[in-house]
Amino acid sequence: MITGELKSKIDSLWEIFWTGGLTNPLDVIEQMTYLMFIHDLDAADTLRAKECAMLGLPFESIFADEVQIGTQTVDGTQLKWSVFHDFPAQKMYSVMQEWVFPFIKNLHGDKESAYSKYMSDAIFKVPTPLMLDKIVTAMDGIYEQMAKLSDTDARGDLYEYLLSKLSTAGVNGQFRTPRHIIKMMVELMQPRADELICDPACGTSGFLVAASDYLKEHRKAEVFFNRENKAHYMNRMFTGFDMDRTMLRIGAMNMMTHGVENPFIEYRDSLSDQNPDRERFSLILANPPFKGSLDYETVSTDLLKVCKTKKTELLFLALFLKMLKIGGRCTCIVPDGVLFGSSTAHKAIRKEIIEGNRLEAVISMPSGVFKPYAGVSTAVLIFTKTGHGGTDKVWFYDMRADGFSLDDKRSPVSENDIPDIIARFGNLAAEEGRARTEQSFLVPVEEIVGNDYDLSINKYKQTEYKPVEYPPTSEIMAELRELEMQIGEEMEKLEQLLGL
Repeated sequence: MITGELKSKIDSLWEIFWTGGLTNPLDVIEQMTYLMFIHDLDAADTLRAKECAMLGLPFESIFADEVQIGTQTVDGTQLKWSVFHDFPAQKMYSVMQEWVFPFIKNLHGDKESAYSKYMSDAIFKVPTPLMLDKIVTAMDGIYEQMAKLSDTDARGDLYEYLLSKLSTAGVNGQFRTPRHIIKMMVELMQPRADELICDPACGTSGFLVAASDYLKEHRKAEVFFNRENKAHYMNRMFTGFDMDRTMLRIGAMNMMTHGVENPFIEYRDSLSDQNPDRERFSLILANPPFKGSLDYETVSTDLLKVCKTKKTELLFLALFLKMLKIGGRCTCIVPDGVLFGSSTAHKAIRKEIIEGNRLEAVISMPSGVFKPYAGVSTAVLIFTKTGHGGTDKVWFYDMRADGFSLDDKRSPVSENDIPDIIARFGNLAAEEGRARTEQSFLVPVEEIVGNDYDLSINKYKQTEYKPVEYPPTSEIMAELRELEMQIGEEMEKLEQLLGL
């Protein structure tokens, strides 16, 4: 978590952008992403040069003596952050605008520049030389401060802090999933070293980052001390798609700052025929867009066969089933309407998950979880693709608290069901004897089928009524008369004091 001096420096940098005229948080984060790309390209090149020198290996810098930019030939060293950050403001601005940005955007073919493929349509929006000079100086201070910290994930935390400043929902219902909810979902899934993990609506790549962090924390030796597993982790394990190019750049940078060298983060309309991935992934983690509505013509026909609908939340569930390989697992967030909607499409997708595959859990979350972005009630679904059924009993959990207040402030509170959810899901056998009046319980699939595949917890939860005994009416009336007499006496005393 970002605190103290580093937080202050980041806030000061944000203020420089804000006062300079860039007031859209997405624009600010995007411009900072570009500049971090440029800084890190220089740092990575310098590190490789030192490593090769120590090992006596040949090394060719990406910043060659002469670099061709358009029709110009320029000195490559001037494109390095460590060089141009000392230039006067006007010269630095010219170098950045005329040389550095075109140079980065044309590094596509170089495998050493994984950063560059997310820069192809980058636009430099810093308006003045003075503002750029302030930004570069502030960023140098932030990197110096991070170098002093023992926390190896300081850069990842920095990026998470920047992303927390995104406080507006997208037009199709995209909004940032709270980090602790993402972490809960990942811990419920317990990713393995050989996973192929996908988020088909990845946004800022929060789910993919959390999965990578889980593997670093819980499977470190298995992943990083095995050459094949490490290569898989760095290059093939994580896949994300999104239709917002700004989000793609931010999401890719988010992965890179968390140590994944070459994430596969691509522009793709996941619900259309642009997405050929079928039966490929072993784990899907997602919070797909809610409340979106599409034309049938834009949706892949094999998804419409599962449930003919224009609703994105239903189509994404059908997509998850198609993209998972047999035995693949999914945990995703859905709006409450998916659980109990009575339309043909709602029932069709629930039937497919329950009878065609194996539904394991429905975790109902309180409506305040996504505040201040939205007050929508949501649930987490967990299911496994089998292709031939397998649902036996479904585990329901009624989450009442997530460690934060459920108002717009979302202040930390002591009440938190998340540790209990993770512990109970890890030992479902112990849930067998739980009554329907408890916070969690199991429901046989036959009962769910008999209720039109309704998955709302209120359909199965039993409310326990406790009798309350009140005193007889005569006793209550006697108490009221006594209180009336006492009031009268006190009023008389008050009148005497006032001389009335």
